[in-house]
Amino acid sequence: MYWNGGGWAWMAFMPVLWIVLIGLVVWAVVRLTHQRSGDGGAHEEATVRRETAEEILDRRFASGEMDAAAYDEARRRLAAHRPGNR
Repeated sequence: MYWNGGGWAWMAFMPVLWIVLIGLVVWAVVRLTHQRSGDGGAHEEATVRRETAEEILDRRFASGEMDAAAYDEARRRLAAHRPGNR
């Protein structure tokens, strides 16, 4: 009854439907992951830059976490232990 008139059409349509559905899911995942990385569509690897010890000291001194004497002492010690100063 149900399959007599257009059963073959549904059997041919179902694989196409699944392919489109899987394609949409893959597209959505790729689209969401690129938006989270914030690269604006560029496909370059983002390099993570780490702060140097001097930059950390500067930031801490500027925010008031340490006083001038401690800052000067820390800078002096860092300069003494820098490679090439031994």
